[in-house]
Amino acid sequence: MIVITAPTGNIGHQIVDHVLAAGEPLRVIARDPAKLPAGVRERVDVVQGSHGDARVVARAFEGADAVFWLLPSDPRAADVKESFLGFTRPAADAMRDLGVKRVVDVSALGRGTPQAARAGHVTASLAMDDLIAGTGVAFRALAASGFMDNVLRQVETIREQGLFFDVVSPDRELRVVATRDIAAVAARLLLDTSWTGQEEIPLLGPENLSYNAMAAVISEVLGTSVQYRQVSPQTLADRLTARGMSGAMVRSMLDMLAAKEDGLDDAIARTPRHAIDTPTTFRQWCEEVLRPAVRA
Repeated sequence: MIVITAPTGNIGHQIVDHVLAAGEPLRVIARDPAKLPAGVRERVDVVQGSHGDARVVARAFEGADAVFWLLPSDPRAADVKESFLGFTRPAADAMRDLGVKRVVDVSALGRGTPQAARAGHVTASLAMDDLIAGTGVAFRALAASGFMDNVLRQVETIREQGLFFDVVSPDRELRVVATRDIAAVAARLLLDTSWTGQEEIPLLGPENLSYNAMAAVISEVLGTSVQYRQVSPQTLADRLTARGMSGAMVRSMLDMLAAKEDGLDDAIARTPRHAIDTPTTFRQWCEEVLRPAVRA
């Protein structure tokens, strides 16, 4: 029995598809089961509720061999670290008490770097990994770089203004990965019953790209000029605050971006293995995901 949290999310729904294709028994935790495609609801065991609820995870993890754990971010949290740890504690207790054999989660790069202690969301994510690892369960933390799919949040400005924005320097090379590659690695681990121990798996994508380089690729794929525009941290803070994000979470987001600018994601040396595990190039992602979204 495999359990998947956040099964309607960007990563979770893709893992569901992989596991169902493999024909393995699957249980999902969903706040609103109606958001699951009808074809999925008919083939999985659904536990309704939040996976931050002790009663819900106790039901869901009963008899579970493997669990995919993905934390839903709380944009209104008063404390970022406690929002990560407080949400995860009931699940960690259930993993230990119910004898879950293997856990896979989505985490972040940066462990062991000078920036890791002051990286906002990343700092909290690494603490969450430590909490899960402390249960003694066999554990794989998928330490992902920035998501290509985050560009989709700016589809409207790309379509209407030919622009996208961030606070990172335009020529700062970044490591970016497609969520479909993260999902494929997660599914492979969930379906593999042979692994033990605890390990962090860095997912870097196949190439480093600056935002200016991404803009050039987007322009070529869309056939129209698209530019990256760097904004100040205060401008981003104002936008996030206007969307209802708490002061603590805004500060955490800015701390994370500053740490990335300062080299948080750069400690892992790139090897050919990273391109094998996460093969989707940014150009391919733009052709297959971004272009249809912009033209929709």
